[in-house]
Amino acid sequence: MSAQSKEWILHSVIFSLKHEKGSEAERQFLEDGKRILTSIPTVANFQVYKQVSVKNDYDHGFAMEFANQADYDAYNEHPLHVQFVSERWVTEVEKFLEIDYAK
Repeated sequence: MSAQSKEWILHSVIFSLKHEKGSEAERQFLEDGKRILTSIPTVANFQVYKQVSVKNDYDHGFAMEFANQADYDAYNEHPLHVQFVSERWVTEVEKFLEIDYAK
């Protein structure tokens, strides 16, 4: 999204997985998360990050943008998001912190 409106939202979550660092299971979770969540129409500029700060003990980050609250709500309620959370996130994520930003 190049032109950000006043309604723009940056949704981010930092997390650590139950999987061993560098494992195939870790790689697969990150890859599947990107593939599944970017297929939701209202998601823009999805990024996968490796967290490198020594100031916290999380390992990864997902970040994505939404044009407005309605798009963000549509994402949260989308069947693919609901399924990813219930089938993968709940079972594979050890801990997380979610942060949403607006301008």
